[in-house]
Amino acid sequence: MTSHSLINTPITTPVALLIFNRPDTTARVFGAIRNARPPILLVVADGPRAGNPDDARMCAAARALIENIDWPCRVLKNFSDVNLGCRQRVSSGLDWVFSMVEEAIILEDDCLPHPTFFHYCDELLARYRDDTRIMHISGNNFRINRSHNPYSYYFSRYNHIWGWASWRRAWKFYDVTMKLWPEIRNDKRLFDVFSDRASTRFWSSMFDRAYRGEINTWDFQWTFACWVQSGSSILPAKTLVSNIGFDSGATHTKSSSGRLATLDLEEMPFPLAHPQYVIRDAQADLSMERDVYRSGLWRRLRSRIRRIAGPGELS
Repeated sequence: MTSHSLINTPITTPVALLIFNRPDTTARVFGAIRNARPPILLVVADGPRAGNPDDARMCAAARALIENIDWPCRVLKNFSDVNLGCRQRVSSGLDWVFSMVEEAIILEDDCLPHPTFFHYCDELLARYRDDTRIMHISGNNFRINRSHNPYSYYFSRYNHIWGWASWRRAWKFYDVTMKLWPEIRNDKRLFDVFSDRASTRFWSSMFDRAYRGEINTWDFQWTFACWVQSGSSILPAKTLVSNIGFDSGATHTKSSSGRLATLDLEEMPFPLAHPQYVIRDAQADLSMERDVYRSGLWRRLRSRIRRIAGPGELS
C-alpha cells in the first residue's frame, strides 16, 4: 500500500493527546488526529495556573476542541481541575493512558505530525509488540542519520518525545521519582551505557537534577527508564513530527538553536523498509550526543520553548 492510499485509511492504534492552554496549536494537532481517525482518543489536560486570569479561558477553549469528533471514536478524558505542571501532569496522565490501553501514539499540543506518522507508528507498534528490546518509537529525525541508512528507520539509545509511541509493557518501568538513580549513580553504571566520560558526566548531571526535582519535566525519567532496562528506541529516517510551539519571533533566537525548531515535515514512504537486525546505530548516536545534547542545543531549545509557552507547558 502506498503512502497516499494509507493516508485515507483509519489507523488502529489509540492516540493520546496532551493539552493545556494553547487552543491555537491544539487545533492544528487535533486536525491531524482527526484525519487519522483513531478508534480511541485519550485526552490528558492540565488545569489553569493560579493567579493567571487568562488560563481558565484558554484551557477551556483547548478542551472544547475535543468535542469536534466527527468519526467513530471512543473519547476518554483525564482533566485536572488544578495546574499540576509538566512533571506531574504528563507522568500521571501517561500512567492513566497505559492503564487504559496496551499501546498508544502520544502527541503533545505543539507536536504537529505528518499524516504518515500515524501509519508508521501503527505498523511498528504491531511489528515490535512482543520484542522487549524495543521500548520507544519516535517520530523525530534531527538530520542525524541521513547518508548511509537504506531503511525507513534505525535503532538508537535516544527516545525523542516530539511525537512518539510505546506499549504498556515498556511504560511499566517508568518511575517519575527515579528511585533507582542513586544506585545507578553510585555504582557508576551509567558509564556502562556510554563508555565515555564526557557523556557520562553530562547525563549524570541531567539525571541528578531530574531526581532532585530541579527540572520540572517528565522526559529525562523516561530516558532513564529505557536505559536502565537496556531498551532501544526506533528513530525514523524522515522528520515526521515538527514542534510548532517554538515562535522564533518571540525571542532573540540564535541560528544554531533554531535548527531543531524549524524542521520541515517529510513523508514516510510505504511500504516501510525494515532492517533485518536490531543493532543500535552507534555512529548516529555519537553524532546525536555530540551535536545535539552535549553541545547544549537541546537544552537551549527546550528553554526557549518553555519561556514562550509558560511554566505550565507540557512539552
